[in-house]
Amino acid sequence: MFDFKKKEAFRSREKQNKQAGGNGLDVFDFSGDTAISVRDVDLYYGNFQALKKISMDIPKHQITAMIGPSGCGKSTLLKTLNRMNDLVEGCRVEGEIVIGGKDIYAKDMDLSALRKNVGMVFQKPNPFPMSVYDNICYAPRTFGIRAKGALDEIVERSLKQAAMWDELKDRLNKSALGLSGGQQQRLCIARALAVQPEIILMDEPTSALDPISTGKIEELCLSLRDDVTIVIVTHNMQQAARIADRTAFFLLGEMVEYGDTEQVFSAPKDKRCEDYITGRFG
Repeated sequence: MFDFKKKEAFRSREKQNKQAGGNGLDVFDFSGDTAISVRDVDLYYGNFQALKKISMDIPKHQITAMIGPSGCGKSTLLKTLNRMNDLVEGCRVEGEIVIGGKDIYAKDMDLSALRKNVGMVFQKPNPFPMSVYDNICYAPRTFGIRAKGALDEIVERSLKQAAMWDELKDRLNKSALGLSGGQQQRLCIARALAVQPEIILMDEPTSALDPISTGKIEELCLSLRDDVTIVIVTHNMQQAARIADRTAFFLLGEMVEYGDTEQVFSAPKDKRCEDYITGRFG
């Protein structure tokens, strides 16, 4: 939990970014085949180097999984992709991350535009303590959408994309906190979809869920692939094998191997990757 002063400092940096050159929400160009390009990225927490020379291209409209033991840097890298690490005091990022043709660590980057295009779903479901309807409308309202008809359309579209409309269409005015854990997590995905992002980052989205709810989240990811690019961090190697098009293996802050999922799991090129996948460590 971040303290109030850190949150206020973060909001101040966001405001400065908008004033410096954030020119609205149309600064990204996703017409190419690559959604995210990472080049020679190093990340430091104070004097500790958490990421070491990470370079990778993440293709558009595919599911890319990041696997590896705890503390290997995969969640740290995920959070650099929409600058969530800006919230961490002493964090320093070097190198280049290009999303939609824009260097997201440029001084004039509009962080609101970045996070509209790059949504995030966390490990633990975190619905807001308000109705299902208001959860989904929260972000659209912050971007200036107020008309009830427009908001109604967004709620229906988002819940249908998340395969939840039939479950929740009669519960829109009920508290989201009354939903099951699996429903809450899918609602969080629907909430992220409400502003029609190009990319969704998922940090261990099923680790707190039962197998049935996990299966529903995986089916949802596969159904969304044609519309959004998904980057998922998971400790569950079977999950990566089931849903990911490409898989990256991380160890001690380095990306050891990255390629088509079938190749990474069936014929890994690096022995460290092979040892992890076969259960020799991790």
